[in-house]
Amino acid sequence: MNAAPNASRQGQRQLRVGELLRHALSDILQRGEINDPVLESHVITVPEVRISPDLKHASAYVMPLGGQDIEEVIEALNRSRKFVRGLLARRVDLKHMPQVSFLRDESFDAGARMDALLDSPQVRRDVEKHDDDAGDAGDD
Repeated sequence: MNAAPNASRQGQRQLRVGELLRHALSDILQRGEINDPVLESHVITVPEVRISPDLKHASAYVMPLGGQDIEEVIEALNRSRKFVRGLLARRVDLKHMPQVSFLRDESFDAGARMDALLDSPQVRRDVEKHDDDAGDAGDD
């Protein structure tokens, strides 16, 4: 059984704490608990939260719906990070709440690049050639 890509870089405890923080942060954003005009005008997803090995720092990867105004959203979240840390501390039972920083989630961009690559004429040609070769091998 293959481990998740993130599991190879993070321990089980880090993954568990990251997931707890991700759920709590998603709930905070969904409920509009941060009073900021930029954040109030966007639906924000939190695909991943990564935690440092000492559990003192957390990187929350975020993306507004449609990817619009990403820089402004990141800026607004980082301006409110002390307030967000307090909200998280009330929701997640940890001895010490990590410092949270917000970063752009690049996974959507990576997925789009992969889709474009797989849809390229060169890849289609190679796949069709491979299918033709496989079909010829069975004609013996």
